[in-house]
Parts: sequence; C-alpha cells; structure tokens
Amino acid sequence: MCDSTGKDLQTRKRPEILPDPRALEVHLRYFKIERNEDMYQDNKIWIGKSGEEKVFIYPRMANRHGMIAGATGTGKTVTLKVLAESFSDCGVPVFLADVKGDLAGVCRAGEESESLRSRIDAMGLMEEGYGFRAYPAGFWDIYGEKGLPLRATVSEMGPLLLGRILELNETQSDILTVIFKIADDEQLLLLDTKDLRSMIQYVSENASEYSARYGNLAKQSLGAIMRAVVALEAEGGEEFFGEPALNLGDWLCRDCDGKGVIQVLDCQRLVQNPAMYSTFLLWMMSELFESLPEVGDKEKPKMVFFFDEAHLLFDSASKSLLGKIEQVVKLIRSKGVGIYFITQSPKDIPDGVLGQLGNKIQHALHAYTPSEQKAVRAAAQSFRENPDFDTCEALTSLGIGEALVSVLDESGIPTIVKRCRILPPQSRMGTITEEERQGEITGSLLYSRYFEMIDRESAYEILERKVLTEKENREREEREAAEERQRQKEEEAAEKQRLKEEAAAERQREKEEAAALRAREKEAAALERQRQKEEEAARKAAEKKEEAARKAEEKKAAEKDKKVKLAVKKAAGSAAGTIGREFGNSIGKSLGGSFGKKIGGNVGASLGRGILSTLFKS
Repeated sequence: MCDSTGKDLQTRKRPEILPDPRALEVHLRYFKIERNEDMYQDNKIWIGKSGEEKVFIYPRMANRHGMIAGATGTGKTVTLKVLAESFSDCGVPVFLADVKGDLAGVCRAGEESESLRSRIDAMGLMEEGYGFRAYPAGFWDIYGEKGLPLRATVSEMGPLLLGRILELNETQSDILTVIFKIADDEQLLLLDTKDLRSMIQYVSENASEYSARYGNLAKQSLGAIMRAVVALEAEGGEEFFGEPALNLGDWLCRDCDGKGVIQVLDCQRLVQNPAMYSTFLLWMMSELFESLPEVGDKEKPKMVFFFDEAHLLFDSASKSLLGKIEQVVKLIRSKGVGIYFITQSPKDIPDGVLGQLGNKIQHALHAYTPSEQKAVRAAAQSFRENPDFDTCEALTSLGIGEALVSVLDESGIPTIVKRCRILPPQSRMGTITEEERQGEITGSLLYSRYFEMIDRESAYEILERKVLTEKENREREEREAAEERQRQKEEEAAEKQRLKEEAAAERQREKEEAAALRAREKEAAALERQRQKEEEAARKAAEKKEEAARKAEEKKAAEKDKKVKLAVKKAAGSAAGTIGREFGNSIGKSLGGSFGKKIGGNVGASLGRGILSTLFKS
C-alpha cells in the first residue's frame, strides 16, 4: 500500500542490491567444471531447433519477459531448465520456483538414458558440444526444510500484499493499512508475525482513542484480522516473516567460472497455500523493482525469474493488485530483470500482462471442450502466423518436447512462429537426494548469514515492555492505593480511637462535672436547707416572739379591758342622760390615749342611745 507520495507505508530501509563478494565464489568447491559456451553461441541463447535451423533468444531482449505454456506433461519443465541453464551459461543469475521438486537436479550433471541419447542423436547435439554438466545453485525454502530459510519482514511485505495473504476483505484491508500507519507514527517496527499480533492487540485495546484520529476501527474487524494472522502462523507464516530478511543482492552473483548462480526456491509446500505463494512472488518482483537502479537496455539481463504455476499469481487478485502486477512487469524491464511465467494456458495470464511478454514458448494444448478450443484459437492468434503450417492445428498436434516459439529479434520485433524441438537439459533430470541437498545447503557461503533467525527489538518487545511498564505502573498505583487505603484506614482507626478517647474523656469530664455539680447542688441544697432551717427557726422565733408579744399585748389588752369593765361597773351606778357623755369622756381619759377617748366616746354614745344597761349586762 502506498501513500500519496508513492512510498510504502511502514517505512523500511531497503538494502542496496549489490553482489556480495563472498557470493561470487559460492559453490566454488562444487563446480570446478570447464567453461562451456556451446549452448550459448554468438551471444545468443540456443533453445531449440526448427528442422535444421537453430532457434535463439537474444539476451538483450530477454528482459522483455516471456512465457512457457502448455498442457500437463508436454515438456514445460524441460524447457524451463534449458532456458535457466542457458541464462546461467551467459552469466545471468536465475531464480526458479520449484513447484514439483524436480528442478533441484540442476546442481548435478545429467545422466544418460536411452530416450535422452536418442534425442541428442536426432538433434545432432554431440557435434555441437553438448555434454552433461552441473550448474551453480542455491537452495531456499520459506519453511527452512529444503533450503536456506527465505524470510521477509512484515513491513517489507506491506499492508496490500499482506492483506491478500490473509484473505482480508476491503474493510479489513483498510484497517490493516491504518495499523501500519499507526506503527509508522509511533515508530514501532513490524518485523515478524508476533510484532503484527502485538500491534493489532494494542490498537484493539486503544480502539476508541485511535478511531478519533484514524477513522473507525471496528473491534470485529480487528478480531478478524487477528484470527487471520494466527491462521497464517499455523500455516508457516511464522517462519517466513522475520529476520534476516533476504537481500536480493545475494542472488545477483556468478560462480568462479562466470556462470550465473541458479537460485532454487522449493515450493512444494508453499504452493499448497496459493495466496502465500503468489504474494511471495509478487513481493520479490516489487522488491527488485523498488531496489534496483535503472539500467535501461543492456546486452543481457541482470537477473531472470521463472515463476511456475503463474496462474496462482493472478487468481482471486483484486483490481488494485492486478494493477500493481502489471505496473511491475512493465517497469521492471528497465531495471534489467526478465520475468518468465510458466502456466498451462495463455488465458491464465491477464491481457495487460500477456501483452508485455515478448518471448513465447507454447507447448501442446488440448482442445476437447468448446472452451479449450476457444483457448487454442486465442493462443494461436497471439503468434505471428507462419505460412508453412496452421498454428491452431499445430498447437493440438505438438509432441512432447515440441513447442511453437516466437521471440523478439534484435530489433525487438516478434519473429514468425516456428515449430521447434526443445533442447534437452544438460543437468540432471529430476530431483536430488536429501544428502545431496543438505550438502548444497550447508556448503553455501550464505548459510551462516541466513540459517539462524534474528529476533531484534521491534514492536512486540517495545509493546511488551510498554505493557509490562503499564502493568508495573498499575501494580505500583494499586500498591500505593492500597497503602493509601491502609494509611487512611489506620488514620481513620486512629481518629476513631482519638474520638473514642476524647468521647470517653468528655464523658469522664461530664461525669466529673456532673458529680461536682451534684456535690455543689447537694452542698447548696444543704446550705439552702440550713438557711431555710435557720430562716424557719428565725421565723418561728419571730413568730414566737410576736406570739409572745401578741399574748402580752392581749394580756395587756385584757387587763385593760378588765380595767374598763371594772370602771364601767363603777360608773354603772351613775345617772344616765347628759351625765353619760361626760362619764364616757371621763372613762376615755381614764383609759388614756386615742383608744380611751374612742372607748369613752363610744360608751358615752351608747349611754346616749339608751344602751347603757346592755353594756352593764355585757
């Protein structure tokens, strides 16, 4: 996936594609053979004979790409090996995708058989210097089982290609692109699948935060991507993604005899995962395209790739992915790289790509069904017609090892189609033993560089450390919170105890104050009682005194009354009338004071009113 500037997201440092000086001597101990140029004649690659005429591919036109097509069992593998050997002879490094495991024999000299001897004799090859010989080869395997481990980083693969491997839908692919963008923004390097899993989990845990900045990140889609990554790991993706990543510069090498080294990728297991297989091939093309400098048209290619089962590259490819493939195929020519697709029918290749293939080798096609007949006619129409035979008829009548060939001439013009017999390979037909394979693997000068996986710090370690730090922070915070709660609890307990003690002290103080108050009240009551007692005693004494005084006064009054009575009795005998008032006055005077006067007056009045006799009676 590219941004607006055309740069891949998840920025990566691409290695400069330069041949390793050590790689120039790779397989030196295995390939001390005499230089042979008989199949590479006059700076041309000899691939077959049309009658007695030799048919060549011009090396300077080899980077215009090509195709080897034909039904199963028609000789495509043999043609592929012949071309690979011829390119190696002219010093061009080669890449082979070994789908069936029968290309590994390129590292061993061929062995004579009756059928092979018959073909050599029929084509007069011994006179041309044909001989059995081995070719310098390197062996690779994404799973590390039948070759050196071939690895790429997640960031190098990019979200577009990775999304295809994971078989994500459009929405999920867009979210994967966002994940790569977040990784870029936060400087989290994605190297292997555990980096990717950690990144997906990290984004999922912070989805709400990132959704506000990068758009909606549905947890359902993130979960689907995570499941796809786990499934990819189960299928071997864990071995493929990682470091050391392949430096394609290590493939741009020759042996000590000047032969181009043939790099053989074992795809027997890989092809069982078509999405992984096709995406890997596309990744290699993309890496070469983005890494190699522009060289224009050279006398021969810098490298040639042969992609077997090429239809897998295009099956189920999205429109954007097909566009990228077409772009790479069109533009990689100027980088000096030739690409050859091997498939059963030309219809397996999109027209936009098929139109870029200048060198075509078409083996026999079957035409049993209407669709097959249509495919045969389409294949025939793609060649420049040869008046000597009917191309359509020839396609269905070709024998094993025969093919219709049309290549670009020195001017870049497609030649008239020719019916050819393809040369037999000079290396071993078929595979090699496990002992031979292991010898080739461990004997490679690249063994120490690629065999052991490197796991340097990347997103997984950084996020793990971040999670660990966050966990430690949470634990510290929880611990501090617990300590704070304990401190508060202790403070509350201490405060409670203090309040309890204060309450107890307050109760004791109140108790003491109440007791003191009661004592004071008791004392006051006692004093009040004493006062009241004293007052009562005083009152009683006063009353007693008053009573005594009253009694004395009464006694005195009684004595006075007695005296009055005695006086009245003495005056009783006096005459009434006018004498009465005088008598009263006289009595009053005798009694003395106002009281006496009053009594005297009253007595006189009584006497005046004729009641003297009553007084006397009283």
